[in-house]
Amino acid sequence: MILGTVSTEGVPTITLSIAGQDWLAIIDTGFNGDLELPKGLRHTLHARYVGRVTSALAGGQTIEEDVYLVEFPFDGQLLHAEATFVPSSQILIGTHLLREYSLQIDFVRKTVQLERTL
Repeated sequence: MILGTVSTEGVPTITLSIAGQDWLAIIDTGFNGDLELPKGLRHTLHARYVGRVTSALAGGQTIEEDVYLVEFPFDGQLLHAEATFVPSSQILIGTHLLREYSLQIDFVRKTVQLERTL
């Protein structure tokens, strides 16, 4: 089980430890991919280029992005996931990565709970 919090801005977050460093990770229920990661993690996660994809953003915008296959440490496991890399210090976790999890966000208590169900 992974526990997190809801920020004062109403954003559900968890903290992940990657290569000995803690990273803030946002649970983005509007993102149906796996991961959006800081560029600085590309080599740490052994990223392998897969190709380019066109992504639809809110408001009808589309962008083309490079996609990589990464080995991502999550919930005590090393998952193979698809990721894009951006100039940011935050991690976005999409719903595809969470497809085997139950997600509970309690905005009143400001808690987040992820529990593997499969």
